[in-house]
Amino acid sequence: MPRRPASERHTTTSPASDELGSETGNALLDVLTAFHHPTRRWLCELLAVEGPAPVGLLARRTGLAVGSVSHHLGTLLRYGFVEPAPELARDTRESWWRSRPRQLSWDATDYDQGTVARRIASTAEAENFRHHVRAVQRWLAEGESAPAEVRHASVATDTLVAATVDQMGELSRRLTELVVEWSEECRADARTRPDAARLPVRVSARVFPSGPVKP
Repeated sequence: MPRRPASERHTTTSPASDELGSETGNALLDVLTAFHHPTRRWLCELLAVEGPAPVGLLARRTGLAVGSVSHHLGTLLRYGFVEPAPELARDTRESWWRSRPRQLSWDATDYDQGTVARRIASTAEAENFRHHVRAVQRWLAEGESAPAEVRHASVATDTLVAATVDQMGELSRRLTELVVEWSEECRADARTRPDAARLPVRVSARVFPSGPVKP
């Protein structure tokens, strides 16, 4: 029997598009668990930054076994973070994948204190923070060797100001809308100008109440 292409092999695990970004309760916990596994997030970012790739190339890129990569990709597919790219395969033996951008937001306090659900959501928040810290540490270690125009285009900014809860919420909303709009503009520009030089740019913003930080 001929081997089916990836698009057919994974039809039963592909998420419904109208469900993405609207998960709640236990469904959201499953998404958080899938995405905040360090290896799976690494695979997501490799596909997002370096473009679609076959399983074999991802295995060589990460040093993981082919079977392990396939397993992680299957999990990411189930929750809408990646999707098969069968049109790129030269034959049915190749299993190509691409990144699938999607929204993900949560609040650990939506789950009762002391429950397993609360622990999962809190762990996801902590792992997300650690991921951002690793990214910043890498930039601090390597940024000095980046071209001057790249260093000047980057930014680190913060402020500490008295604000109402409504004002803090408004800032959060405006930042989120700005980042989403900017991301969509970048993707649209990449489609119209595919040959333009580009860098993988990470945007991370946090808005939260904070007292004086002790050294």
